[in-house]
Amino acid sequence: MKSLLLSIVGCSALALAQNATPAKVDPADAKNHIGETAVVCGKVVDVKVSKYGIAGHGKPVQFDVDQPDPNPVFYFVAFGSQEGGPDEVVAAYNGKRVCVTGKINQISTGPFIMAADRAQVKVDAATK
Repeated sequence: MKSLLLSIVGCSALALAQNATPAKVDPADAKNHIGETAVVCGKVVDVKVSKYGIAGHGKPVQFDVDQPDPNPVFYFVAFGSQEGGPDEVVAAYNGKRVCVTGKINQISTGPFIMAADRAQVKVDAATK
């Protein structure tokens, strides 16, 4: 009975941890949270559309948050709709305050979240 109770408690803790809301992280602090799932909020200040597309997604668009090139502190990558292409996603987020949820990764250009699912990006209602 005791081991059954411990198993139930252990499984409950895991289930609750999976449903926990990710921590909010400041864009400048994202570099300290590599590998973690978090919510990063800030203003989109620069946009770069890739020359090349990715099969099934189209052209990726990089959105710098709070600090533009040449010294971005954080960015996220999203894709436009099939109908609107990259222009659609640029219009949706450029110049707006957004919150992006996902795993923070890092490459030589800095910390970022790959937001392949647009549900990962929420526009602040005050900047719509």
